[in-house]
Amino acid sequence: MEVDKKQKMSVPGFADIEDEENQNLPKPNKSSKKSGGFQSFGLTHNVLKGVLKRGYKVPTPIQRKTIPLVLEGRDVVAMARTGSGKTACFLIPMLEKLKQRIAKTGARALILTPTRELALQTLKFIKDLGKFMDLQAAVILGGDSMDEQFAAIHGNPDIIVATPGRFLHVCIEMDLKLTSISYVVFDEADRLFEMGLEEQLSEIASKLPDSRQTVLFSATLPKVLVEFAKAGLSDPVLIRLDVETKIPKELELFYINVRHEERLASLLVLLKSLIDLEQQTIIFAATKHHVEYIHMVLEKVGIPNSYIYSNLDPSARKIHTAKFAAGKVKVLVVTDVAARGIDIPMLDNVINYNFPMKPKLFVHRVGRCARAGRSGKAYSLVGPDEYAHLLDLHLFLGTTVSLCTLQNKEGNLGIIPQHLLEDQQSYLINLHETYSDLVNSRKVSENGYQQYLRTRPVASTESNKKVKYIPFRSCTIHPLFRSSGESIEEERQEIIDKMKHYRPHGTIFEIVGKTKSEEYKTMKTKRALHKDKIVEHHVKKEEKLSELKISGQKHTNTLADSSQNDIDEAFHDVVLPKKRKIEDLYKKNVKKPKRDENYIPYSSSDKHTEDGLAVNKFQNEAMDAQLDIVGDSSEMMRMSKQMKKWDRKKKRMVGVESKTAGKIRTESGAWIPKTYKSDRYSQWKEKTKADENNDYEDEEDGNQSFNKGPSAGLRTHWARHNEKVKQKQRKSELKTTDEILKARKIAAKNKRNNMRRGKKGKRKSRK
Repeated sequence: MEVDKKQKMSVPGFADIEDEENQNLPKPNKSSKKSGGFQSFGLTHNVLKGVLKRGYKVPTPIQRKTIPLVLEGRDVVAMARTGSGKTACFLIPMLEKLKQRIAKTGARALILTPTRELALQTLKFIKDLGKFMDLQAAVILGGDSMDEQFAAIHGNPDIIVATPGRFLHVCIEMDLKLTSISYVVFDEADRLFEMGLEEQLSEIASKLPDSRQTVLFSATLPKVLVEFAKAGLSDPVLIRLDVETKIPKELELFYINVRHEERLASLLVLLKSLIDLEQQTIIFAATKHHVEYIHMVLEKVGIPNSYIYSNLDPSARKIHTAKFAAGKVKVLVVTDVAARGIDIPMLDNVINYNFPMKPKLFVHRVGRCARAGRSGKAYSLVGPDEYAHLLDLHLFLGTTVSLCTLQNKEGNLGIIPQHLLEDQQSYLINLHETYSDLVNSRKVSENGYQQYLRTRPVASTESNKKVKYIPFRSCTIHPLFRSSGESIEEERQEIIDKMKHYRPHGTIFEIVGKTKSEEYKTMKTKRALHKDKIVEHHVKKEEKLSELKISGQKHTNTLADSSQNDIDEAFHDVVLPKKRKIEDLYKKNVKKPKRDENYIPYSSSDKHTEDGLAVNKFQNEAMDAQLDIVGDSSEMMRMSKQMKKWDRKKKRMVGVESKTAGKIRTESGAWIPKTYKSDRYSQWKEKTKADENNDYEDEEDGNQSFNKGPSAGLRTHWARHNEKVKQKQRKSELKTTDEILKARKIAAKNKRNNMRRGKKGKRKSRK
């Protein structure tokens, strides 16, 4: 009854973290080992030993709230920012529930992740936390050998870590029933839906038993995910912690205004002037061509680095990630394939070489550092074509743009001193003149960037309107590059900025022309005629700038109530953090008129948050949808004819069904039918004799006997002897290199003997 009361008190909200920690402090009568940490969860000895061995001492807020509910058997949807320890939230209860290995029943836990890197990382966590437990885990990833995955599943592992595409493919090939699975985890669930894996997830969920326990973890909570939780989870508990702080407080954000042709030079200035090369740094680029180009340039400059992108070979990706994680190289150049789920504990810096296209992508990029209470820095290079996306980010975070100007020198968006850029730019020109491969790689990256711009989502209409009123060209030197030793350079830059931003009050006719000339009189008359409009324009411009102006504060985030009706319908129990008073950053000097209670605004208060969290937008899908009755080109008319065929029974043209109807897209991008089964699995069973060896089990160690040999399950001596004789008589389909060489030697020897016999026979016939 006491546990239920505590749970009911924690459903609407929970007290301050300090109060909770004070409750967990050791009492005088008890030892200090059983207070405040993971000992209070009542874990078994082996699980607790593995947790402490891993280095966990005090649970994070999300772990405090999630682990007890999962141990009770409740379905949980947990939402917290990146780096808050979500992985341990589902692994520790999973190990506590499985306890020990049971080889006969098959897999009992399933963990689905969006990327192979995150799956391998989760497998490593399982091995570390379950170090003192007799549990077996298998990983099912796209790009690996399916034969090895068939063998791994035949070994009846307790835990399966998989990506949805390949796991569904293996399930269809092997006709797996998945009836033994009692614990399912959807890790980074919002990313799974963003990757277009909704069909695969629904198909896998339909194969799972209804009595399963489902745990869903995500950094954000889009509406698609709420609908999935309503359909696939039974009475789930929603836990929303730290959602108002989309970015950790320990993370410092810096924005640098650059021109497109000076972007690479700006990156070298950051790596050489600001960032300590002994610290670990991740550089995010737009395309794989940019990754290869940056990698080649950094190698020529003398900065050791590794790189990752989607089309890279899986083994190479694993090697490059391991080199960076082990500290052999300090710089890692990646695309957005590594923006989610990769946990590098000692990461210090993140550089956005190309500004991300979506605010949520920015959050997960910079979320790779400043994890678990550590500090970190994020540098973003922003070009003229990315200003609107920068405003989208600030609308999503609830902040405003802060420019470094002559009046406000403490902003967070500034430029790099010109002399630093010129030094690196001249160095890059010499490099490209020396190495021709750099020139070719630069051309490929520029072509790739043009294609990237065509597919990049357009920023919001509101941001595109505001960009026109923000004086990005008035940016001065960023505070990062100001120092006492460069006062002369700062004064020089200020003079250049004043010259650059100087605008004369009169036109060339008024300044150069004589006062009695006709041109001078005409311009004066025209100026007097439009004087009111000119003043109105300047006042309007000042008002727009005052709305966007900021006083140099650190980013203070706001959280609006997002889709509350949907959440109330899906979740009866919601665990929320303590409510905090957040200042309104968009408060205008002019008092807003009070609205009537029946007033309906044009846009909802959570518009920007929902746009940032959205997976599929109706507006974008509706724009792509069209109905062509008659093609407007010869190609379209030909395509419309090809989409129909003559039906002999109906005596008319009928439409051809879509090629993707009744099919599921695998992780490799191929479309396979839901009932598709090739001969691949049957060939593997025939080759390994898995059916014969899978019927019996060795009683000594509990492992299946197909790993012990063909005669392991036969009871009598003569039965085993006869089976061995039969196996010797069978010709093996696979031969080793020694057997092949031996067979060739015997064949060559027989051929020589036959030739000798033939020659002797001819000689005898002549005689």
